[in-house]
Amino acid sequence: MRCPPLFECFSIPKENPSKIINMLNLRPKMVDSQYYLPNDIGISALDCGEAFRLLSPQEKLYAHYLSRAAWYGGLAVLLQTSPESANIFVMLQRIFRKQTPAQLEQAATAAGLSSAEYQAFLVYAAGLYANMGNYKSFGDTKFIPNLPKEKLQALVKASQAFQDQPAEMEALWNSCSGPLYSLEDKQKQLGLGDKGITTYFSGNCCLEDAELAQKFLDSKVSVLAFLPQCFTIADKWKWSDLFLLTVDLKTTHCCPADCAVDGECESCCGSFRFEDKEFTVKRGDYGPVMEKVSYYLQEAQAYAANENQRKMLEEYRRSFTLGSIDAHKEGSRYWIKDKGPIVESYIGFIESYRDPFGSRGEFEGFVAVVNKAMSERFAKLVSSAEVLLPELPWPREFEKDTFLKPDFTSLDVLTFAGSGIPAGINIPNYDDIRQSEGFKNVSLGNVLAVAYATQKEKLTFLKEEDKDLFIKWKGPSFEVQDDSGKFNFDQTKVINPETKEPVSSWYRGSETWDSKFSTIASSYEECRAECVGLYLCLKKEVLSIFGHEGQEAEEVVYINWLSMVRAGLLGLEFYTPESKSWRQAHMQARFVILRVLLEAGEGLVGLEEVTGQDGKPDARITLDRSKIHTVGKNAIQRFLCKLQVFKSTADVEGGRALYEGYSTVSDSGAHNFLRLRETVLLRKEARKMFVQANTRVNGDSVELVEYEGSAAGLIRSFTERFPDDAEQLEADLLELNKRDAPCWC
Repeated sequence: MRCPPLFECFSIPKENPSKIINMLNLRPKMVDSQYYLPNDIGISALDCGEAFRLLSPQEKLYAHYLSRAAWYGGLAVLLQTSPESANIFVMLQRIFRKQTPAQLEQAATAAGLSSAEYQAFLVYAAGLYANMGNYKSFGDTKFIPNLPKEKLQALVKASQAFQDQPAEMEALWNSCSGPLYSLEDKQKQLGLGDKGITTYFSGNCCLEDAELAQKFLDSKVSVLAFLPQCFTIADKWKWSDLFLLTVDLKTTHCCPADCAVDGECESCCGSFRFEDKEFTVKRGDYGPVMEKVSYYLQEAQAYAANENQRKMLEEYRRSFTLGSIDAHKEGSRYWIKDKGPIVESYIGFIESYRDPFGSRGEFEGFVAVVNKAMSERFAKLVSSAEVLLPELPWPREFEKDTFLKPDFTSLDVLTFAGSGIPAGINIPNYDDIRQSEGFKNVSLGNVLAVAYATQKEKLTFLKEEDKDLFIKWKGPSFEVQDDSGKFNFDQTKVINPETKEPVSSWYRGSETWDSKFSTIASSYEECRAECVGLYLCLKKEVLSIFGHEGQEAEEVVYINWLSMVRAGLLGLEFYTPESKSWRQAHMQARFVILRVLLEAGEGLVGLEEVTGQDGKPDARITLDRSKIHTVGKNAIQRFLCKLQVFKSTADVEGGRALYEGYSTVSDSGAHNFLRLRETVLLRKEARKMFVQANTRVNGDSVELVEYEGSAAGLIRSFTERFPDDAEQLEADLLELNKRDAPCWC
């Protein structure tokens, strides 16, 4: 899986070269509604009440303090998302800490807002909280308030927060109101250079800068691009004149570049020459936030269930305090050893989806309670893995040296802090640990229960007769989806099954999957995982583990495959024609699979453009279930083998050519995917948002504070989340954002 490097790269102002003006008449028309969150967006409370009540007093305290650590750490995502996200967050927090959504409505009406406009404001605020920034966590598209700017300004000025602190609130509004509403081409999505906005790199960084930074970090095994924030400074406007990379580790401590903290990471900090460029490494990024994380992890240690949990938390604290990636890896080792805990958790800078270069990790932390019934089914699947793995379509030499059975559990989420909540997780992402020590698979049951609750009338692009089956079986179908310098294979004997020649490429030194495949690594790996799921769900023994036999099993297979090809079509929402780039790794992967299955021919998949009952453009996708086990299986088998071989042999050139070829979205060929994209945007349904509970200590017990599934409920959950130090926390976020502000020019 993916390695989760955790740094940000910045180029501090060099003068920009002349900009090429794009000819608007050559661009496909953008659909403005994609940049708003609709007033009727689905918002659901994430139910964990029963699971929490069943915990012992000690387990509740352990879960509480871990949740506090996660929530504080999640604030770092604001700084990782966009230059304006932290300031918008602080402005909203100050408004809603003074007045609840119900109280503020009176001020909104007096300021001239209609009820629809006020609801649009509440939905925007809820979206900002749910995504921890003003870009969608799933798709990386910007969203703006669906009401006029002057109306929002009037509401801000009518708020009690503005009346109490007019100068401070005016400054906040002025700092973020421009970018808050801006839909300039570059600001419509996250991306590198002229393709979008990012705070992992400054605006004048390009792919060449990112590649050099990665090469330097690859050379520093003790850094490995996991924990730093980087600043690149170029003299004049020529990138080659001077390149200074400052790597700022995310820690609670600041220290001079040549100073080691408590003897840790001595080889990390300091100045280095690499390829005639100067690199400086120091510590201290996100200090106030990481200090809170470390404090609450220490509190949780007192209620740990066993020594593995205590040592795990100690290593995490050391990592966040000192900037030691080795400490986080050590903590992850103890986490893997902690088999089947009642309260499960993980925390750190984990996934690299939103880094435009595909290497640096975004913060996330989760706390969840085990669902024992579903976990037993997953345990049976893991027990069968050694029998199922040889069924995969590649030679044994292209698999990991030893299969290490993962801990596979179903969890009900109590807390998930970050930019969004996934349906499942496979971690840790450190390749060396996964290879030699194992990993855990986590399915988030209460998230799935909400995410796959679908209304029939909102199911797009399917035949009517498929919709009832889709609703019934969508959930069940989801459940069934060395740097030692020595070679771990015989170069003379291992044959590439695609070329029939000995393998000619491999990973060298400290190279990893992420560092080699960079910009396509995340999506490529998600595609490989999805293909394995499609392939193995055809095995009766897999389906029987989940209680599906006979005709019922065939229905699950059909909906699993139908869901995938429909998702491939829906994935077009996350493609940006202007930059010819994909904004979401999973959806790119599903579009690739759709292309593979369409290419298989023989009537396996049908895709046609039609006119809907409303007279507007529509589309219809069909799947011939009689050909899944033949045409479909053969197509996925061939494609999956290619993906695995390119990955295993570090063949970046071959892998990139294959994957980018299937990722191409054009208006030529058998299907006009650019036109279909407009239809998808026209018919799209906004992604649901989740309202999460809070926990608070009351005497010797811990209470669960739950909220209604609405925009107002989501807002209240956040304004009540940091009751003890809200003002100081907001001041810290503003100061951290101000420190980096020169980088975004």
